[in-house]
Amino acid sequence: MTISSPPDSRDCALVIGGSMAGLLAARILADHYREVVLLEADAFPSSPMQRRGVPQGPHSHALLAGGLKIFNNLFPGFSDDLASAGATKGDVGGQVLWFMEGACLRRVTTGVEAFGMTRPLIDHCVRERIRALQNIRVVENTRVDGLTLTSDRRRVNGVSVNNSVVHADFVVDATGRGSLAPRWLEHYGYRRPQEETLDIELRYTTRLFRRRAADLNGDTALIIGPSPSGKRGGLMIAQEGERWIVTLITYFGEPVKSDLAGFVEFARTLPAPFIYDVIRNAEPVGEAHTTRFPTSIRRRYERLKRFPAGFLVFGDALSSFNPMYGQGMSCAAKQAMELDLVLRSRERNVARRFFSRAATIIDSAWNLAACNDLRLPEATGARTLPVRMMMWYVPQVLRASRDDATIMLAFLKAQAMLVPPTQLLHPSIALRVLGAALARPLRGRPFRRSRQPNEMSTDVPRAATAELAHTTSATDPRRAG
Repeated sequence: MTISSPPDSRDCALVIGGSMAGLLAARILADHYREVVLLEADAFPSSPMQRRGVPQGPHSHALLAGGLKIFNNLFPGFSDDLASAGATKGDVGGQVLWFMEGACLRRVTTGVEAFGMTRPLIDHCVRERIRALQNIRVVENTRVDGLTLTSDRRRVNGVSVNNSVVHADFVVDATGRGSLAPRWLEHYGYRRPQEETLDIELRYTTRLFRRRAADLNGDTALIIGPSPSGKRGGLMIAQEGERWIVTLITYFGEPVKSDLAGFVEFARTLPAPFIYDVIRNAEPVGEAHTTRFPTSIRRRYERLKRFPAGFLVFGDALSSFNPMYGQGMSCAAKQAMELDLVLRSRERNVARRFFSRAATIIDSAWNLAACNDLRLPEATGARTLPVRMMMWYVPQVLRASRDDATIMLAFLKAQAMLVPPTQLLHPSIALRVLGAALARPLRGRPFRRSRQPNEMSTDVPRAATAELAHTTSATDPRRAG
């Protein structure tokens, strides 16, 4: 017979899943528990290599500035780790080409650096930091069968693995989109969380190409946003090994062809020629990878009236949204900081307080993605009045960002998760956006080829640029919204 620890014991915490969310959760728990055990169904490679447990690994990934700031807080010098490993650096506004709503957005120098790297590289850098922590133990090739609860079913006290029990004072489910937590909870008499879905039928194909010095006139990344009529887009990011990673996307259409000729031809049909101009004569590297992402899912654990103590659901197991916005890792990082705050308070109802705080973070990311995805007529989701208003407003922000450096900076801050998207509604920004909308012909402007990929704005407001740089360099990431 095993004697349960006291309800407030901080002896052992257990994390299910070695995803990025799981690694971040383990890092936070290491500050609060004597021992943290990380159970991973897969095996971790010893170098930056693709692994079975991260099927999205071959595709383009972005660690947004808001997330990078938290990574540097949790792992001091993390940016140096990435740079030493070969990740590329570029200014988010000065060396990234944004083509949205039929035109290039204004180029501004922000002083905020973004990194381009493969998903295996960033995973490896984080795992190395985790392995260096003495009170974290990683157990690989171990699949969890379910939760174990106390006799009164009010508290989780461990997990079941191969017909045996691994006991813990606290358990975090970070198994991602396919989390079995709803089923596990139902087995013990708890309600499943309500699910919100947004059907987008996204398909995307990724290929690697050799990068040449003259490509994109030295820019390090490019985003071509899809439109409601065209439903096609793409992104290209410089990464380690002097390569481009190119991901082409389509909504509610045939998948992008994986053969080289078909892939290049698809790039030719995008709303802007920049990707096609680079890859049509570039040397391909390796094979293509194609993925289907039919639905964004959000599980509303914060609305449950009953939930067992000693248990949390974290990361993509809470919400999994359109990967094209690159919010996943940054959203998990922000959840990690909220978990830290809740655990530091040492109050009861950890799950209730965490889920409430996490919901605020997810609201920002989910709403920004949803208001854009729901512009597609075929997309199915709740088009409430606030959502419909933002469906109109966000495109106006992007169109105004073609010429207005102040609005462009505000957009970059929201897109990078440095501030909540609601900051785009601040009167100082909203008045400029509405003024630009009223001055613009109703049908907008066609694609302008006169602005070159490396054309730089020369009149960026210094105060606005300094504010953005300060937001990124703040020492406490929990103050970034």
